[in-house]
Amino acid sequence: MVEGRCHCGKVRIELDTAPEEVKSCNCSICRRNGTLWAYYSPKQVRITEAAPTHTYQWGDRDLTLHRCSDCGCVTHWRAVDPTYDRMGVSARLLAPEVLAAARVIQFDGASMGTPTF
Repeated sequence: MVEGRCHCGKVRIELDTAPEEVKSCNCSICRRNGTLWAYYSPKQVRITEAAPTHTYQWGDRDLTLHRCSDCGCVTHWRAVDPTYDRMGVSARLLAPEVLAAARVIQFDGASMGTPTF
């Protein structure tokens, strides 16, 4: 099991496995948030929130971005469609050695408009 948390620790994430790769997207929202996304089935992720997260949707509103309501760290995204078996976890919340072991894939979401994760 791999654990991550936001800066203040109010949002904690447990993953069944460490990510082998993470995606660095340059779309308008990912670039501004500085996220590196690790993708999982929601069944492989457990999120504990001491306080509700703030959410944000943009573009075609297929995804809901979550951030800690206290420290503001972007923590994860979930698909609006509950049957979509994929979610993103901000790998920036993981320990540096876990992130360092993952291969970084560059994704040109800026030229695609709203990215399809």
